[in-house]
Amino acid sequence: MRQLFNISEMLQTHARLRPTQIGASDSRRSLSYADWNKRASGLASGLLAHGLQAGDRVAVLAFNRIEWLEIYVALARAGLVALPLNFRLVSDELGYILKDAQVSALICAQALQDKVLPIVGQLPLKACVQMDGVLMAGWTDYDALIQQAPERHDWPHVDPKQTCALMYTSGTTGKPKGAIRSHEASTLMAYATAIDMGFTVKDKALLVMPLCHANSLYFANTFMHLGACIVVDDNASFDAENLLKLLSMHQITFTSLVPTHYVMMLALPDAVKQKYATQSVGRLLVSSAPANASLKQAIQQMFPNGQLYELYGSTEAGWVTLLRPEEQLRKLGSVGREWAGSGPIKLMNAQRQEVPDGEVGELYSCTSYAFEGYWGAPDKTAEAFAGAWCSVGDMAMRDKDGFIWLMDRKSNMIISGGENIYPSEVEAVLCAHPAVQEAAVIGMPDDKWGESVLAVVSTKADQDCTADDLKQW
Repeated sequence: MRQLFNISEMLQTHARLRPTQIGASDSRRSLSYADWNKRASGLASGLLAHGLQAGDRVAVLAFNRIEWLEIYVALARAGLVALPLNFRLVSDELGYILKDAQVSALICAQALQDKVLPIVGQLPLKACVQMDGVLMAGWTDYDALIQQAPERHDWPHVDPKQTCALMYTSGTTGKPKGAIRSHEASTLMAYATAIDMGFTVKDKALLVMPLCHANSLYFANTFMHLGACIVVDDNASFDAENLLKLLSMHQITFTSLVPTHYVMMLALPDAVKQKYATQSVGRLLVSSAPANASLKQAIQQMFPNGQLYELYGSTEAGWVTLLRPEEQLRKLGSVGREWAGSGPIKLMNAQRQEVPDGEVGELYSCTSYAFEGYWGAPDKTAEAFAGAWCSVGDMAMRDKDGFIWLMDRKSNMIISGGENIYPSEVEAVLCAHPAVQEAAVIGMPDDKWGESVLAVVSTKADQDCTADDLKQW
């Protein structure tokens, strides 16, 4: 009996069925499915030739680029585990992760190499692979590794239950934790995404969010399984006009952005926005931060053919809730209801007893694609699970219609005079003021109340307001 295919096996399928179709591209090159499959095989073979064995962790440090897609497929083919590194981390933070994960190989872009040079000598690495630039002593050139790799067809057997990625999440307290993701979970989430959002092989996705993060990786998995086309925005920093250019030039049908991306795009002069045709965009996603009503309405006006979705999820749990297009303004502020194929969310108190609708509790999701646990941290894993239900410490409330409203992280909660205060609730009220651009709320030690509330507010460029104005608001 065949088991669930992983992204390596699906890419082989698409390379056979539609070899000449473009599967991936960035600003430098495009890959047909046949070429993508061939290069992934070369990279997988090259890494195994360096002595790596199934289950070894391979760290990757790079800005967005098409190579991420080659690497994820190659590691799945070789039975190796992808360890995507956040390029915004400093050397000490990267060093902790590399040592904690006991990596066996590192693939690094030349532009970020200085961050890891102080660390590589301390690690028992079997391979250091460099992308771009003049090759540094002791490193192997990425393209040479692919081109010179021995041809092989006897790939290691990869069970769906095996680990495909080890993804470190920083959280809000303590050291980063490595979330263990399996091939099976990744495949099931790809199917759930395609079902609930209606994606097909005819879609063309633009990935803007970093491919070292869960958002772009999980959507990339979906489009790889479907055999659709993936366009990678490989700008090192976000460029709003370039985003519009890519949407127009590639006839993109879907992209996922955070509210700030949309704000920057909408702020472009009308003359710039009118240069680019975006009628092809059929689905848009906003996630990672709240989006207010005026922003959502402006997005819908700018993309008249685009259905707007908002999701809540995490590296560990995967997708948890989805606010669908017809619910955007009717349930503004909610993160929606459960994804297709997932069990009912439980909201529980400190004793892990369910709280009634309308009360705040810790959110536990039940999906077929949650993570397997935290790397080397059985105590943290036990804290995250209540049977089949998984939590990352977010507090939420369910309304009478079954919609979920996020309050805040449990660790962010302010306790003042015995009352629980959720910073996100105060931030939402402040951000509703017409003069406020952004707001952040934190708890400060207070002799009388235990903690008091401090708000840090940034006003819009053409607006002004005082602390008293905001208190009255």
